Amino acid sequence: MARDVNKSKFLLVRDFLLAAIVTFVLASISHTQFVLFELSQVGVEIDFASRASASLQDLAGFLPAFAPVIAIGLLIGFSFITWLKNKFKFSFQGLYPLAGALSLLSIHALMHPILEITLIAGARSVAGLIMQMVAGFVGGVVFYLLRKRH
Repeated sequence: MARDVNKSKFLLVRDFLLAAIVTFVLASISHTQFVLFELSQVGVEIDFASRASASLQDLAGFLPAFAPVIAIGLLIGFSFITWLKNKFKFSFQGLYPLAGALSLLSIHALMHPILEITLIAGARSVAGLIMQMVAGFVGGVVFYLLRKRH
């Protein structure tokens, strides 16, 4: 019995971490590509190698700060959905993608008044912010699909 509980907790943590990693990678790459798009709009030519290199550099650069913020945001969002699911006794876990999208929206909405700047330049436009939300949505889909297997 204790072994089953430990395995269940391990799988939950693993599933969450995978969802957070997917969300972080997509959000970071989206940011990079939106910034590079804006540069291309003012005449800067950016080849594929430069785009790939910039994406990898941003992944490494954002990892210490942005990844934990995303993980905390998703933890709050997914925990709230789990609480709702348990409180109202419904089994539809498909709300995790919505929670992921809203978590990313909340992260960006809260960073602006606290820090008085949108730190993630790729989220300064509506399209960029939507892509950040898409990253959270995909992370929620990953979490949902992984949890559905157990």
